[in-house]
Amino acid sequence: MSTYTQILYQIVFSTRFREPTMIPVGREQLYQYIGGVLKNKNCHPYQVGGFSDHLHIITSLHPSISLADLIKDIKLSTTKHIKENRVFPYFNGWQDGYGAFTYGLDALDNLVRYVKNQEEHHKKKGSMDEYLELLQSHNIQYDLKYLI
Repeated sequence: MSTYTQILYQIVFSTRFREPTMIPVGREQLYQYIGGVLKNKNCHPYQVGGFSDHLHIITSLHPSISLADLIKDIKLSTTKHIKENRVFPYFNGWQDGYGAFTYGLDALDNLVRYVKNQEEHHKKKGSMDEYLELLQSHNIQYDLKYLI
């Protein structure tokens, strides 16, 4: 029997200390690069986006890929890419952790729209408030001292 899965993930992680180092001019390049990393891992990149201090990745994972390994690979390869290509001059790395939230496929259109509209969304709400809402809406217990 073959392996079949349909798990949609929203992965969220921030720059180190939530510093707003991802300037607009380099973001699209970074998003495309992450899409390439996902494809190379046989994952489907539905949408990658973010704001000056964090990323959102909407993807499904290939059954042979672990979530932790995928995020580790994304963080390592993007850090190298950002520094070698000077995409964000003041970028100082990614936060240690991440958030990963699962959804059914029926949520895909709303998730993609939400990630595409991050710039507009963050005119009204800060990234920490957004992240706290995600944690709370998924009933995830957290300690504030680890969220910075």
